[in-house]
Amino acid sequence: MAGKVYLVGAGPGDAGLITVRGREVLQRATVVVHDYLVNEELLDYAPPEAERIDVGKRRGYHTKPQQEINRLLCERAKAGEVVVRLKGGDPYLFGRGGEEAVELAKAGIEFEVVPGVTSAIAVPAYAGIPVTHRDMASQLHIITGHEAPGKRETSLNWKVLGKAEGTLVFLMGVGNLPTIVKELRANGQKASTPIALIRWGTRPDQQTLTSTLGKVVEAARKANFQPPAIIMVGKCVALRRRLQWYEKKPLFGKRIAVTRPVGQAEEFSSALREYGAVVYECATIRIEPVGNGSAIDQQIAQLGEYDWLIFTSVNAVDMFMARVFALGLDARCLGGVRVSVIGSKTAERLRGYGIVADVMPREFVQEGLLDSLAVEPGDRILLPRAAEARDLLPLTLEQKGAHVEVVPLYETAGNKEGIVKLKRYLTKGLVDVITFTSSSTVQRLMGALSKKERSRLFHDVLIASIGPVTSATVREAGLEVQIEAKEYTTKGLLKAILKYFRKCRKKS
Repeated sequence: MAGKVYLVGAGPGDAGLITVRGREVLQRATVVVHDYLVNEELLDYAPPEAERIDVGKRRGYHTKPQQEINRLLCERAKAGEVVVRLKGGDPYLFGRGGEEAVELAKAGIEFEVVPGVTSAIAVPAYAGIPVTHRDMASQLHIITGHEAPGKRETSLNWKVLGKAEGTLVFLMGVGNLPTIVKELRANGQKASTPIALIRWGTRPDQQTLTSTLGKVVEAARKANFQPPAIIMVGKCVALRRRLQWYEKKPLFGKRIAVTRPVGQAEEFSSALREYGAVVYECATIRIEPVGNGSAIDQQIAQLGEYDWLIFTSVNAVDMFMARVFALGLDARCLGGVRVSVIGSKTAERLRGYGIVADVMPREFVQEGLLDSLAVEPGDRILLPRAAEARDLLPLTLEQKGAHVEVVPLYETAGNKEGIVKLKRYLTKGLVDVITFTSSSTVQRLMGALSKKERSRLFHDVLIASIGPVTSATVREAGLEVQIEAKEYTTKGLLKAILKYFRKCRKKS
């Protein structure tokens, strides 16, 4: 079966800026051939079994020559592979995508081009600079700042560029900054013309240096401004003072790992991103049912004999209701029993099934429920929960004279894929904050790490906990908690993280 090559633009850096089509083809890839500037998060969209080949090129260092990359794409496609050639920015804008497409066409290999968001426009936007403006620039010129090595003469018409109206954007040009400035000045651009250098644009470590053509070379030298960066020249640069937005976000520059299980992390991750954080979803646990459900089925059939039904988690609600429906019943079977929950999310999930909790404590822990629950001696209580949950709740209720039936519905197992991913990010020093939303997210991760690894990997990493119980588990593992939520929900954890970094900004 013939293979196919997709030439995909990965966008400028922010993983959220890849196109929907780009993400779709990545999810089908059997081989991903990627550039140096591609955000590593995007590689996670490919199936775990897909091969990932780094052909990145840096200044002075090429993993593979272009001719070898062309050969690799052709060979893998001829072998029947679905090959995604993932290129920074747009594949056809100074990315040599055109050369690769020509070679594929020569070899008779089917290919498709998936355009990407170019850094020439996106990076200035993230720096607070529009590339055009009705009163300042009606033209945009995108120019390579790094021509092919070995060329005897430049193909750039400096006489035209020096007199060009509007905005000039040079890609990959910081290494040639003195030459670019010299040629622009010699051909008509004024020394007072605004200029911006933007490094790692759209990423959490974005840096922006603004100056003028007359002073920028010295300013860049003093700041030790290094590639990769773009150069932007023109009046629009002056708008940065008023239009900055990305670098002002309260979590700008922060890389945060979320350890919640797959399917439960999206809302929290989205909120963190909204405040400027780069989020790595690395689920350290997965939820698995216990047994075949026969134990809880028996209790559901006898629900009318219970006074209270207690849910301590969203997972317990979902698995309990799944068994209710499997038995051909619905929410009406709970009509004669009072229902109590721990946590607003658990209450919200229950409402989704048409059931309103009778009791929800203000403090979202077992201790809070014990203070809120008016249990009388002789009351019968059904507690469907995780197999490894704390026994404080049932033991205390029994001490008050209640009869408690504990039914394990699910257990939390370690999620190898998420743990490996998180270890990779920690090893590379890519994580600023790791968040834990339950004791099990901590335990499963720590169980996969040696004491030496814990000390090494969590050095200079902040730990944010959803509440005191989770914090205690972190400390049992020999680590410290720097951020703890006052309200034991993901919203409370987000507030605590924001508060911590706002304080840090004020101090600095």
